[in-house]
Amino acid sequence: MSFFEAIRLALTQIRVQKLKSFFTLLGVTIGVMFLIAVVSVVEGMGKYVEEDFAGKFLGINTFNVRRFPDINGDETEATRREWSRRPPITEEDAHAIRDALPAEAQWAIDDVDWITPRSAYVGGGPQVIAHAATPDIFTIKDLNVTSGRVFGEQEELLGAAVVVIGTEVASHFLPNLDPIGRELRFGSIPFRVIGVLEKQGTVFGLSLDRQVLAPYSSAMGRILGSARGDLYGVIVQAPSEGALSDAQNLVREVLRKRRKLHPLQADNFAFESSESALSEWQTIKRYMVLAGIVLPAIGLVVGAIVIMNIMLVAVAERTREIGIRKSLGARRRDILAQFLIESATLSVVGAIAGIALGAALAELVEALSPLPASVAPWSVAVAVVIGAGVGIVAGVYPASRAARLDPIAALRSE
Repeated sequence: MSFFEAIRLALTQIRVQKLKSFFTLLGVTIGVMFLIAVVSVVEGMGKYVEEDFAGKFLGINTFNVRRFPDINGDETEATRREWSRRPPITEEDAHAIRDALPAEAQWAIDDVDWITPRSAYVGGGPQVIAHAATPDIFTIKDLNVTSGRVFGEQEELLGAAVVVIGTEVASHFLPNLDPIGRELRFGSIPFRVIGVLEKQGTVFGLSLDRQVLAPYSSAMGRILGSARGDLYGVIVQAPSEGALSDAQNLVREVLRKRRKLHPLQADNFAFESSESALSEWQTIKRYMVLAGIVLPAIGLVVGAIVIMNIMLVAVAERTREIGIRKSLGARRRDILAQFLIESATLSVVGAIAGIALGAALAELVEALSPLPASVAPWSVAVAVVIGAGVGIVAGVYPASRAARLDPIAALRSE
């Protein structure tokens, strides 16, 4: 019997014995379904974190120079005390970094804090993320406006009281109005709105549409505390991913020289890039993917046991058929291959059904919850391979029993 003939026979058995086939394939289908669903949700979360978080919040090919990390984990009390003793990042540090960078790199001062604006049109409102920044921040973070414009070098030099706002800020504080040219107050100082940013969405529940950006040299810098000489950070963007490490080494050399650190002394400043910020997430992701593969294995073991039992019954039911085939010249390996192929075909059909149900379950999770989902092509390939593997492993014993049958005894079987 040829390979394709064995597959056709297995598919015929599924079609003829629908109920038995359903229960045969159920374990494999459920195991593969949860494998695809769990891995899809983890992959979706990974894309969300790595693309949205890194791209929108941190920027592409960028790193932030800060007094201590803004995104951190479970540091000890001693570590936090050490951070508090570090010298601040100053405007002079920022300018020294600017002067050392190659012409193709970009930089920006970015001082950040939460603040509550006021307007003549509403009686109050939520806090917003306020940035006192130099103009290149718009290019570095790929911030574009849907109306108006961004501020430029001239307004930075003059310290102009102008502001670019997010869509949520516009809709709340300037409802049903054209925001351009309107006034928002920060503290007691009025700022003129000159632009509205494109919708940015949210990152980890933090709305990036609830932000405002004003020139660093304007009153916004003093409101946010920049006058104390302690900047939130300096953003540096390398021209390419490959140049990112060189830019970090260059900035590290500048700051260590300015702070007179000896070669054996550790840095008393922090670099924060998408890679460093997401390192903890990568560890979590690996464990989640591992769990998504291991836990459904329970269903696959159950499925393998069921397939083995069904194939043993099939061998018993088809003893006479095996005897006829052997009497006509079928070798032991032919009988073995026939039953292995049939077992693997059954399992692969269950895996394919599980892939379809798993993808549907992932879509349902995405529709009914805030969790994103994205079916990973590698998980589909793994599911098919696992399905075939489960069938082959489950079919080895029944197939070997069939292959060892004595043809004369098999022909006498009723």
